[in-house]
Amino acid sequence: MDRFPALFVSHGSPMIAITPNPAHHFLRDLGPRLGRPRAILIATAHWATATPVLGTAARPETIHDFGGFPPALYALRYPAPGAPEVAREAGTRLRAAGLAVAEDAARGLDHGSWIPALLMYPDADIPIAQISIQPEADPAHHYQIGAALRPLREEGVLILGSGSFTHNLRAAFGLMRGGGAAETELPATAPFLAWIGEKVAAGDIPALLAYREQAPYGAENHPTDEHFLPFFTALGAATPGAIGERWHHSTDYGLAMDAYAFA
Repeated sequence: MDRFPALFVSHGSPMIAITPNPAHHFLRDLGPRLGRPRAILIATAHWATATPVLGTAARPETIHDFGGFPPALYALRYPAPGAPEVAREAGTRLRAAGLAVAEDAARGLDHGSWIPALLMYPDADIPIAQISIQPEADPAHHYQIGAALRPLREEGVLILGSGSFTHNLRAAFGLMRGGGAAETELPATAPFLAWIGEKVAAGDIPALLAYREQAPYGAENHPTDEHFLPFFTALGAATPGAIGERWHHSTDYGLAMDAYAFA
């Protein structure tokens, strides 16, 4: 059975689903590049709970958890089957790691899940399960979740963290209102991206887990870190000692759309 890398992708604005920008094209090419997993387990920044919850819906609905966008976005549906058996296996592994876990059989796919999945696998024929993030917990907690889920990679499951590599929405909206170009990078972004890239290349997990204190402009790039927490789930799911690779970089109105793969 194929073994897939653990991935972190930036889903950005919901408009990425219908806007042919560089991140859109990257995600379109990513599915064929990876091949077909048995199932996808997505840690999504748009499902926040106090403790980890796994989605066990057999036919998850498409949730349009956003407002103020063109009608074409609300018309999109992603009718992928659920992966309840993968979700329950994930729950077993998390409990074995000492984590309290719950299940939700009603939760549909939020846009942090269905938009990248739609671009990667447009036929909607690969089963998907979601796992929530815990915004009140730290990166180390999410790294622990990823480490507990790591064995699922040996079973043909693609572990995918979906968030945003930077997520200062106030600065991004200011850029849009000011007439900035889509590819304009905010001043605080480049030092942050360089620091993360250096620590990933060095395999410096402790520094990465302490990014808010150690990375230049860490808190400025993530005023709240819920959109970066799925990165640490992917990082934790990496093979110990493996070095991550940046597979994509672009900017969408001040949001860094970087993607990383961990062997």
